[in-house]
Amino acid sequence: MLRPPYTCYDRLVVYHLDRGTALSVDDEALIGVWQEDGTTVLFFHQERDRLVQDVCARFGLTVSYRAELDYRDWEAGVEIVPFRTRELAVRPVWREEDATGERGSRRSIVLDPGVVFGSGFHATTRLCLETLEEYVAGPRGQAASVLDLGTGTGLLAIAAATLGAERVTGVDYNPLACAVARANCRRNPAAAGVRIVQVDLARELPDTACDLILVNLYKGLLETLFAEPRFWLGRRYIVSGFLPSMEADLLAALPPGRLRVLERRSRENWRLWVLENTALAGEVAGC
Repeated sequence: MLRPPYTCYDRLVVYHLDRGTALSVDDEALIGVWQEDGTTVLFFHQERDRLVQDVCARFGLTVSYRAELDYRDWEAGVEIVPFRTRELAVRPVWREEDATGERGSRRSIVLDPGVVFGSGFHATTRLCLETLEEYVAGPRGQAASVLDLGTGTGLLAIAAATLGAERVTGVDYNPLACAVARANCRRNPAAAGVRIVQVDLARELPDTACDLILVNLYKGLLETLFAEPRFWLGRRYIVSGFLPSMEADLLAALPPGRLRVLERRSRENWRLWVLENTALAGEVAGC
């Protein structure tokens, strides 16, 4: 995440270490420490070879890979700039709010994505955001309680709270994602009450008895969740993160006779479904 003297992201210097280890690194150029799948990854604004060598010596680690790249290359070559949907105006923390009034009546969200997924520029995130607007307090439904599984930067959870959801929880397995999401919630007053919790969804589930569950995840984890009966306690689901070639397998993985597909949407060859739990249609859940 950004801290003085840095006000935006330019260069990334990335160090992959050979083991997953809980590290505490204090350096003004540090962006974050990513721990997942048995590895530790350090992200800096600038070269920190000597510092990383000292860390490795202290913890008995080895740098298995080092890379330098432009920040926009980390974001798939896309510059992160402000964007608007029907109800929301989203901008990165390093961009000032548009003084021309282009935001109009839209509600503002400020985001520091760091190196975490969910800046809003991936097609699935944008699909979820636009669909969320219609199902939280829009023409297609009301949702007082929202659960965001795989929250990343926290954007979708923050959006749900900004749109009026009363109880919102964001879940991620990655400690850096949880830290970034919490910081982004603090930046946005409407999201002050959003809970961010660290959970390994492949092993356990939070309470899913909610009005609306957001699931923007990869196919394998979607199939794992679909097979878990406790996943299907919500009233409605916004599901994305898959391509057309994966759709048949995922449809086959849905529990028979329990769900109705309300909508199918697509963007840049990515797919999104809105599902309704037929046993709970019309009810208001807790979460």
